Amino acid sequence: MSGKFSYEDDGDSVPSRSLKNFSLLLSLSALYAPIVVLKYIDLLSKLRRSQNSEEVPINKRLAYRVDIFLSLHPYAKPLVLLVATLLLIGLGGLALYGVTDDSLSDCLWLSWTFVADSGNHANAAGFGPKLVSVSISIGGMLVFAMMLGLVTDSISEKFDSLRKGRSEVIEQSHTLVLGWSDKLGSLLNQISIANESLGGGTIVVMAEKDKEEMEADIAKMEFDLKGTAVICRSGSPLILADLKKVSVSKARAIVVLAEEGNADQSDARALRIVLSLTGVKEGLRGHIVVELSDLDNEVLVKLVGGDLVETVVAHDVIGRLMIQCARQPGLAQIWEDILGFENCEFYIKRWPQLVGMQFEDVLISFPDAVPCGIKMASYGGKIILNPDDCYVLQEGDEVIVIAEDDDTYAPAPLPKVRRGYPPKDFVVPKSPERILFCGWRRDMEDMIMVLDAFLAPGSELWMFNDVPEMDRERKLIDGGLDFTRLENITLVHREGNAVIRRHLESLPLESFDSILILADESVEDSAIQADSRSLATLLLIRDIQAKRLPYREAMVSDVFRGSFSEGSWMGEMQQASDKSVIISEILDPRTKNLLSMSKISDYVLSNELVSMALAMVAEDRQINYVLEELFAEQGNEMQIRQSDLYLREDEELNFFEVMLRARQRKEVVIGYRLEDAERAIINPPDKVSRRRWSPKDVFVAIAEKE
Repeated sequence: MSGKFSYEDDGDSVPSRSLKNFSLLLSLSALYAPIVVLKYIDLLSKLRRSQNSEEVPINKRLAYRVDIFLSLHPYAKPLVLLVATLLLIGLGGLALYGVTDDSLSDCLWLSWTFVADSGNHANAAGFGPKLVSVSISIGGMLVFAMMLGLVTDSISEKFDSLRKGRSEVIEQSHTLVLGWSDKLGSLLNQISIANESLGGGTIVVMAEKDKEEMEADIAKMEFDLKGTAVICRSGSPLILADLKKVSVSKARAIVVLAEEGNADQSDARALRIVLSLTGVKEGLRGHIVVELSDLDNEVLVKLVGGDLVETVVAHDVIGRLMIQCARQPGLAQIWEDILGFENCEFYIKRWPQLVGMQFEDVLISFPDAVPCGIKMASYGGKIILNPDDCYVLQEGDEVIVIAEDDDTYAPAPLPKVRRGYPPKDFVVPKSPERILFCGWRRDMEDMIMVLDAFLAPGSELWMFNDVPEMDRERKLIDGGLDFTRLENITLVHREGNAVIRRHLESLPLESFDSILILADESVEDSAIQADSRSLATLLLIRDIQAKRLPYREAMVSDVFRGSFSEGSWMGEMQQASDKSVIISEILDPRTKNLLSMSKISDYVLSNELVSMALAMVAEDRQINYVLEELFAEQGNEMQIRQSDLYLREDEELNFFEVMLRARQRKEVVIGYRLEDAERAIINPPDKVSRRRWSPKDVFVAIAEKE
């Protein structure tokens, strides 16, 4: 061929004209047959429906079959495109064979070139070849347009899948966070700090949110991840396929966050998630840390999850911390330091060289840590805080310490210390107190029982909220409170709105030892709304107190004004009757930062503490047993002690010697705060240098509840 084709005869090399005419007729018939069928199929359907009115029209059945074929088979569209291309090449080749003198194979090749490149038909000569070649080229343009559309759609779907977080996470030994709440930011920050000593790590977050939205929200948090990578995936933790997508079986810890809203619904969802996790066929390498909203649901979740599950009841943690800080307000900063990974925290490790030593000697064996308990191997790993001095470490026992990091401490030879006796051995006297609760919490009955166990006989608990008194009693009884069991406190009910000034002015605000502003969940739905209400109540109470006691307010302004970091701890511990300590419960960490900077609240407890506890248990599940005892009604707790319990005035002792003095009261001193210091020091770095202590210095100890 010379690039042009025509009807010139070439003897026997030219196929018979009848065969060429047949090929042309066949191609035209095959081309027009579908058009005719589609045109008259409606008429055929109407004729058949007239005979049987219930029969589905043929055109609808055909459309249905095509739809099913395209929907059920993932490669249906490319297959249809391939068939259409082959038909176009075949019919075009037959048509060219009928109007040219070329062989059938050459015509099929020409047909393919016209389909592949529409410009090739420019060399056609004669009316017939030009008409056929143009028709094939037009069909080729349609085919390539459809192919381009399929390729574009496929690429777009792939990128869309990646953008929306549908791809699989190929990680191991990562921390998996399931769910989304306002605690996520603090949780990510704490885990990142914990991973810093390891050079970073990986956190995978899966929630029922758009991946781009999650990444944008995390970027707005603006904290340093310290080398930790945060990977977001969109999915439901209730679906096993989504759980496998985030390598749930290879995660070293799984944190289930409570969702905002109704507590029972949130805990029910957490229970379903635990069921889904226990149903993973590959099994779980790590443990599950579940944030619950209601203490009553803890037993059920542990029953379902078994040994895999550790629970942190957020509402209960904040409630008990508020009560502890109401009695000893300085504990707020202590708990923030111990629960967070920025400073010192709990660690549990085995030290074979300490086997055979008494706990009294173990106590002063760590220059860079403070031992406070033992994990006893002989009792199945039972954790004992503040054990007896005579307890001898057995093979397999582990020591619980408070240290800066797990690789920053080790035992050393026993230092030379002077063992003495405390100046006096007495129980700190209790006096009746008057405490005010502003607002209503879901676990109010639990807080009342804990407070009754702590306070001295004759104490009063004033409850001020807008819940009618009859409804209060019913709710408290339904929650399990037995009024006849209250031994030390008397309940005083006042009904009113905590954000209305005249209602607050009806209360003797200047006479309360402590005022607890609770996040009023019975009124507000969101954390921001509850915080706004708490902030308004705080400002009103402060203003009313200042106006009622202008002289004494001025006298004690240097002592009590501002936050914990500026006040005198001694005056705060004494809880002087002329100035109430106000503790605010804040749900949103951003509001906490605002209050801390504005210095209008004495102490702020927020959900950030819950995030710290979740992160700590995620890093080491054994720590949960330590926290549970420190938060419980019985056993040991954090306490603030006056220096005259351990030493005499102007006596010079080092920190190890103070620790030994405290052991005679069966207490473990873990830190101190000097009179003129802004913050307490937990796990002091220099424990062997002697210093002269002031009567206004205070110590932080782990001791039995009094």
